[in-house]
Amino acid sequence: MSKKIQPNRYKPEAKDGKYTNSETGIAVCLKYVMTLVFISALSLVSIFIYDFITQSPSFNIKKIEISGTNRVLKEDILKLADLTFEKNILEINLFSIEKRLISHPWIQSACVKRNLDSVLSISITEHEPLAIVKIGNLADILINTQGSPFKEYSPLNDNIKNLPVVTGLDLTSVNNQYLFNGTLFNSTMDFLQSVDCVNIKQINGDENTGVTIEARDIYNQQLTGEQGIVQIKLGFDNFKAKLNKAKNISEYIDKNFPEKTICAMDLFNIKKVFIKTKLNNALHNDLEKGA
Repeated sequence: MSKKIQPNRYKPEAKDGKYTNSETGIAVCLKYVMTLVFISALSLVSIFIYDFITQSPSFNIKKIEISGTNRVLKEDILKLADLTFEKNILEINLFSIEKRLISHPWIQSACVKRNLDSVLSISITEHEPLAIVKIGNLADILINTQGSPFKEYSPLNDNIKNLPVVTGLDLTSVNNQYLFNGTLFNSTMDFLQSVDCVNIKQINGDENTGVTIEARDIYNQQLTGEQGIVQIKLGFDNFKAKLNKAKNISEYIDKNFPEKTICAMDLFNIKKVFIKTKLNNALHNDLEKGA
């Protein structure tokens, strides 16, 4: 009986087998080196292009457009932003310029944009003053239409007319900022934003009685100085209705009692009004002279 032939399981080693792994390692290392060289070369080219663009006079600022200014001079804006036509428009930091601009007391916000034609656009939003607030021995403060204090009031430098003066408010520290808040302040802001303050000279705030105004009596225009001022207590709310009632009362007194002048009104409760009158001095003097 013949023996069964078994398959030969011997596999001879490749002639160059001992170099296969090393060749693979060299190829991988070469690949990484080439990638690193490529990235380094690309970075150098990018730096060269950046330096060329930011240092080329061809990209200098050609025009600066400023909008939204009323009180702030354009020369002051350029000086504060440190902008000249010798500066490259692509090199300047827009955020830094905006931050420097809002440091100006009259500038509420600023937006700076650059255009491809080397034109720099600056849009300014100024604070809109609403009232002057007097606080004890401190300097007078201007508040804007949002009720935020934004600068110290200077009668010589701030060209402001017919702003009402507010007393009785106190500053409080909130998140490292000094602001006005509370019920009395909210009522004062409600009054300032809801009525016409042309004839109002002063607004006095009190934590217990609310808002009291000193207004000129529109039906006694011949009276001057303190004689033509009427104190009106308005409380904390419903200001429009209370002022309309004050107007109707003043009109009634002027029509039916011309010899009298209103010097004070209490409209804290609109359903229960108190008024204080005095004899019209001008008319009294005329009667004594026989006029």
